[in-house]
Amino acid sequence: MITTDSLSRSRLSTVRRLRLAMATAAGAALCAAFAPMNLWLLGLLSPAALMALWQRATPRHAAALGFCFNFGTFVAGTYWLYISIHVMGGLPIWMALIVMAALVFMLSLYGAFLGWMVATWLPPAGATRWLVGLPFAWLLVEWFRGWFLTGFPWLSIGYSQTDTWMAGIAPVLGVYGVSALLLLGAGALLCLALGTRRERLLGMLVLVLVWVVPGLLRGIAWTHPSGAPVSVAIIQGAIPADLKWTEEHYAEQFDTYRDLTRSALGAQVIVWPEAALPESAQQASEYLLERYHEAHAHQSALVIGIFREEAASNDQPPRTFNSLLTMGSESVDWFDKQHLVPFTEIIPGPAFARQWLAFLLRIDEFTRGASRQSPVRAGPLVLLPSICYDDGYGSSNLDMLPAANALVNVTNDGWFGRSTARYQHLQIAQMRSIETGRYLIRAANDGISAIIGPDGKVLKTAPGFVPTVLHGSVVPMQGMPPFARFGNWPVLLLGTAALLAILADRDGPGIKSAGQ
Repeated sequence: MITTDSLSRSRLSTVRRLRLAMATAAGAALCAAFAPMNLWLLGLLSPAALMALWQRATPRHAAALGFCFNFGTFVAGTYWLYISIHVMGGLPIWMALIVMAALVFMLSLYGAFLGWMVATWLPPAGATRWLVGLPFAWLLVEWFRGWFLTGFPWLSIGYSQTDTWMAGIAPVLGVYGVSALLLLGAGALLCLALGTRRERLLGMLVLVLVWVVPGLLRGIAWTHPSGAPVSVAIIQGAIPADLKWTEEHYAEQFDTYRDLTRSALGAQVIVWPEAALPESAQQASEYLLERYHEAHAHQSALVIGIFREEAASNDQPPRTFNSLLTMGSESVDWFDKQHLVPFTEIIPGPAFARQWLAFLLRIDEFTRGASRQSPVRAGPLVLLPSICYDDGYGSSNLDMLPAANALVNVTNDGWFGRSTARYQHLQIAQMRSIETGRYLIRAANDGISAIIGPDGKVLKTAPGFVPTVLHGSVVPMQGMPPFARFGNWPVLLLGTAALLAILADRDGPGIKSAGQ
């Protein structure tokens, strides 16, 4: 017999499933805010949609909504992992799908935690929830995702605004400051849609400030030239990933980089991409010495992405680093990659699990570079370096910036084919230039080799999938924008203080009703 209660439960279940589907769709739509689609307004609307779905949700249902939102974002936004793991990496389909599913599941848990937290601890409605609690709780969880267990800062909302006036806040508060403004704007939309007359007026004021303040800051020159333009040449080998580690193709790769470099001689700085050669610096020492002598004869400095090996010692096993080598007329410098890619360059977790997974996934783990290193010198440039995934961590190595007059990033996004990964990664590099007010030289084996200006504009790019030399120039810059001085601390402290103020009043009637 069908009862009224059973019909009500059935309708409630249907409504909840519909809301979960809407959260998944909103999360997937967020990906279109990033490059290459650049539908930047979705960086505001997608979070607002999830915040609206959280209204009056129980903690359990809010957690499910947050999980589905992140699931949609990371399935749609990191689908290209399949290309690197299976197509390029050669792992069986079933294993590639398991690795991808595990990563997406872990990243979706951040959304689940956020949903549970806002339903349990925040008032059920009102400006305090929409303009303080939701934006700053979201912001802190996004930041936490960017460093916990090595971190995965990819698709942080602020990156969607590199080509809009919203990026004007980045030299002051960094990418998380941009995220904070977008989330405040999303909360303001809820005020307009759901609030009282006073709350709607407040929401309108916040929305205006979110749009106006970054635009005013965009016109400020936080840095200034400190020298004449420096000619640079980026060597893009475009070695296919499926041939990179095939021994019969080693000689061809050495010849490619020799010939391209010879055609670039005379440029003051010549930059090779990440792991340009299939051998370590120790194995290819004679070859590197030949390139150095040729470059030195033409007053060119070399910046080379290459592996570096350390032999075993009394207290250390043999170690391999993913490194950057600079060879100029006055010095030879090294920089070791600090942020290794989870499940590709390093296995997070306890030693026994790491050894088993490394064997299963056929991964040779690298050693993480020291947390404090020095900038590297290349001709007239003093470079703050990053290797591939390193550039996702904007606050890392800011202690180098006072001495550095330009940035360099070496990478290899050829592992992801013609997918959106290459555009997303370039957008991250753009944000690093905006935050620091410096030119960035980006050398990719394949991906997008580019020269980026101190305002984040992409000045030159190399054609994809062909060996080439990208010629251009960069201007040494001097000066320290506020973000370069203080990093993420101002926005994180503000967010923490705002949430603590709400939690201090958690025994109020609004909090009680939210947790029921």
